[in-house]
Amino acid sequence: MTTVVTAPAQGDQAAPTTGPSATQPGAHQPTVVALVAHARRVPSVQREAFAAELAALEPSPGVLVIHTCHRVELYLTPRSSGELALPGIPAGTERLEDVDGARHLIAVACGLDSAVFGEDQILHQLRETLAARQAGHPLDPVLDRLFQIALRAGRQARTWLDGSPRSLADVALDRIGRDAGSLEGRTILVAGVGRMGRLAAFAAARRGARIVVTNRTASRATALAGEVGGRALPFAVDGGLPELDGVVVALGGAWPLGPADARRLLDGRAVVVDLSSPPAVPDGLRTALGARFVSVDDLVAGPEQGPQERLRRRLEDLVTDAGREYCDWLRRRSAVPAIQAMTDTAEELRRSELERLFRRLSDLPAEDRSVIEQMSHRLVAGILHAPLRALNSDPDGELEAAARELFGL
Repeated sequence: MTTVVTAPAQGDQAAPTTGPSATQPGAHQPTVVALVAHARRVPSVQREAFAAELAALEPSPGVLVIHTCHRVELYLTPRSSGELALPGIPAGTERLEDVDGARHLIAVACGLDSAVFGEDQILHQLRETLAARQAGHPLDPVLDRLFQIALRAGRQARTWLDGSPRSLADVALDRIGRDAGSLEGRTILVAGVGRMGRLAAFAAARRGARIVVTNRTASRATALAGEVGGRALPFAVDGGLPELDGVVVALGGAWPLGPADARRLLDGRAVVVDLSSPPAVPDGLRTALGARFVSVDDLVAGPEQGPQERLRRRLEDLVTDAGREYCDWLRRRSAVPAIQAMTDTAEELRRSELERLFRRLSDLPAEDRSVIEQMSHRLVAGILHAPLRALNSDPDGELEAAARELFGL
């Protein structure tokens, strides 16, 4: 089932729900729910606000968030997400349940839902998201298995692709090339030296461009410029911009352009492609540049060519097979109650011991309390990691019975 979630009126807050499904009493409760805020339907500013509110949620085994330049996706298992008060959901956010949510995540991992077909960045981001989540707090096995299956399908899909993988940086340079023509010998400014900035610099170098790099940390700009045979430019010194044929911005914050540099861009011919989300280029300059400003959301609807029909069918079959594997695993699982009981018991003990400790140490500063609480989460996650993984792959139920006896479940 695919529905569009309507955002609450401005100033309203999402009401607390038992799980995120907000279903009527007695209604079917889905196993997995995905809330998908994508650049095709939700603008960057709203996506980033949604991501910030999701980041502030209390950790829960049944919650996992994907945040990239084009998407903010919340995956939850209502059974283990508890009394979760969701933030205001942006208009245009899709709600996907069960098999639709699983198929969507697998398609994302396989590169079928990206602005650039088959790009590697989304697979890397999914892998990093899962690893960071597993390292911090216990994760519901239903979500863990879904992401593991999606990642495996994504790795398989990449083996079927020919040639060097393209990235969003390549699409940005294509857009600059539409106005500038061949980038051979052209001057391209790359603002930012993170993953996307590096991709842009190396992609421009392969096209024979002259590269100028700027970044908040000057030493990092100098290092990247050296790698691509370019030169570094001071980050916030007004009046330093040379004549440019194109600009790729990939910053995790505002680009503090002074008035002289802003005027240089306006008087020049360079197309400015801002891959940051939300945009790093100042509002007034974006408006003044007009058609020469391209946002990361603009690139979603670009003319990027998808896979040939035969490859697309093969990838869609892979998504179907991986989705079927996940659904079969769900049906076969008999250890779910034991796993949940272990997680709930450990969490109850953790909270009880923390409350007892904090009562004894009533003068403990809030910062120290936060450090102790984080340590307790990591300790519980570390202790439960091996037992939960074993139960997660329990083929005949023997480990479930042993766990119930050993842990008094």
